[in-house]
Formats: sequence, structure tokens, C-alpha cells
Amino acid sequence: MILRNLPRNLSVNAPSKVGLSGLCRQGLALAFLTVALTGCSTIGGWFGSSGKKKPVPLAEMKNDTVTSAWSASTGKSAGYLFVPAMADKLVYTAAHDGTVSALADEGGRLVTRIDAKSKLSGGVGAAENIVVVASNKGEVLAFDPAGRALWKSSVSGEVLAPPSVLAASVIVRTADGRLFALNRTDGKRKWVYQRPPPALTLRTNAGVLASGATIYAGYPGGKVVAIEAESGKPTWEATMSLPRGATELERVADVSGVPVLDDSRVCAAVYQGRTGCVETLNGNVLWTREISSADGVAIDGKYLYVADVEGNVHALDKTTGASVWKQEKLVSRDPGTPVIIKGKILVGDVNGLIHALSPENGELIGRATTDGSRVVSLLAYGDRVVAQTDKGSVYLLNVK
Repeated sequence: MILRNLPRNLSVNAPSKVGLSGLCRQGLALAFLTVALTGCSTIGGWFGSSGKKKPVPLAEMKNDTVTSAWSASTGKSAGYLFVPAMADKLVYTAAHDGTVSALADEGGRLVTRIDAKSKLSGGVGAAENIVVVASNKGEVLAFDPAGRALWKSSVSGEVLAPPSVLAASVIVRTADGRLFALNRTDGKRKWVYQRPPPALTLRTNAGVLASGATIYAGYPGGKVVAIEAESGKPTWEATMSLPRGATELERVADVSGVPVLDDSRVCAAVYQGRTGCVETLNGNVLWTREISSADGVAIDGKYLYVADVEGNVHALDKTTGASVWKQEKLVSRDPGTPVIIKGKILVGDVNGLIHALSPENGELIGRATTDGSRVVSLLAYGDRVVAQTDKGSVYLLNVK
């Protein structure tokens, strides 16, 4: 089978007993890979497209809508998509070499540097008095803010997603979609949730959304699942988009980002599928739109925002799904998951730029530069945003 046109942050898992394994290599410019799926384990790597549209040239923009408060270098990602975490006025970041850095949110000063003594692939999860990361060998490692090891637990699978730290548990998602609940105090396993995987699934760093006593997670087949945080029992399952196509590759239809909670609805996007919202009470589908995305969504008081697989950024009415606007100037720049700060829509891109968009019409109203490598994550931090790049640079940004 020839695998083509996969988005920037995805590779394909083909479950089996033996075969190839690979890192989540980001930005690898392979036009195609020929592989016999029978007997393959993980088809690692990042796939580009020789027929991909060229980015639209961007006009010069000199303004102070988005400015850098500070930046720091915390170690290279080696292609893994690490996500920072914030706790106790510290910004925690991870690097593949096992370094976990704690930076002061004011000024970016290095407060603590932790040596996890393992090659890391997932992180960071943080809350009061605990920092959690994961290795590419399925080890989950917990430390206190001073860097002292608290516990280590094995989840028998590669972890790409940042662990989620709850009041009594740490939720860890492995690359094959299994969810492990570990005791926050000692790392002992409390429960495991798993679903039978399809022949092909997307390999992403999407974790889970935890809210109150419920965990929301996206799965292959266009599924969003609500799970009891204490017991691991599923509450409901919603199908946002059914797989379509004649081949297994064409039928990949996975929720590849973290679902977003908005009052009584949970919203998400499906790769090679639809974007939409379901009810939190029972999983009933409220609406869906034919927009395929390899990333997550963002929601404000009126609209839902999503970047499609081509790089167009859409605003949809969050109640009905009706189209409000579409920004086409970021095509082929891989905007990623939008973040909303001070009424502005922020997205990163493959060239290390961070763009600010107007929520009313999608107009580009601001831009900030980083180190020139891909912006792999943007996170809201109060009325500011934390960005991390593929080279391991971390930025705290002010937004006007």
C-alpha cells in the first residue's frame, strides 16, 4: 500500500505482533512509503505530499498584538510533540533526552532541572507538588517540584500524550489508545480502559480532557467517549463521523485532538471526517460539519474554531455549526489547534510563526516569530500564552 498525504503531526499505527517501529518524526518530507501492512507494527514517520499547495506569501506585519515576554531553550524534542504544563507559577517543559525544566512564569528563569534518566516521549503533566512525564518504553515517571523522584510505573506501551494529573489519579494514554489510571500518590494501577483498535489508526500525542468526575477522549472511527474518572467505566459513546472509503487507509477517521468542553457540549474534529459537538449528558450528536482536521478545536462565547487539513482556519457557530468565516491565507502552514487569548485567535505554524486572527472575520491582525522551527504547542496561561517549538524553545507571549 502507498501511504500519501498524511498531515504534519500524524503517522499510522498498523496493529500486529511484529514489524517496523518508528519515532513520531515531525516534518519529515517523505512523499510516500510503500509497505505491506500484513505483519507491520508501527509505520513510524511523518509524511508530506509532493502535490501540496504552496503557502500563500504573507504581507509584512509590524504591530505589538503578540509579543514575547521571555524565551528559553529547554532541549530538543527529537520529533516528539511535547506539551508544556503550568503549576505553582512555574512552566514545566520536557525534552527527549530526559530533561524536565521548571521555568519561573515571570522572567523565564530556570528554577529546577530534573534528569528523568530515560528518553522521554510524552509530557508534561503537572499539578500541585507533582510533575509527570513518560518514556518511549512505557515508563511513567513522577517527581516533586524539587526534582526528587516520587514513583515510577509501567503502562506497557509507548506514551506520546502528556499525562493528565487529577486530584487522586494520573491518567496516561498509550499510543494504541489505552487509558491507564494510576494512583497519584504511589503510581499503582487503578484501572485500564481499552477499545479494540481498527486495522489502521493515527499516531498522535492527543491526551484526554478531564472535567470533574468524567474523562473525555477521542478514538478511531470518529468516536468520542465519556468515562468515569474513578472507575474507568464508559458512560456514553458518540459517533461524530463514520469511516468512509474503499481501503483501510481511506477509512481512517480518528479524533486526533483532545475534545473541548463547553457548558453542556463536548466538541471535537475528526481526521478524514467531520467537526462537531455532542451533548455531555448522553452523547447525542448536536451538529457536525464536513471539515476534516488533524488537530483540536477551540471555543469562545459564540464560535468554534478549527484548522482543516489544508491549513484553512474556520469559525463556526457553536450552536448550529453554520459557517461564519474561513481564513485561507495559512494554507499549507499547518496552523494546528487554535488558542483563544484576550478575544484573539492564535495559531502557530510550520515556520515558527504565531498568528493572531480576529474572531469576527478571521483577518490576520498580528504575528510573532520564534526560532524558525515548527510551533508544536500553544497553551493559554491566564491572559498569556505559552508556546513550544520543535527545537525545544519555549516562549511566554503577551497578547493585546
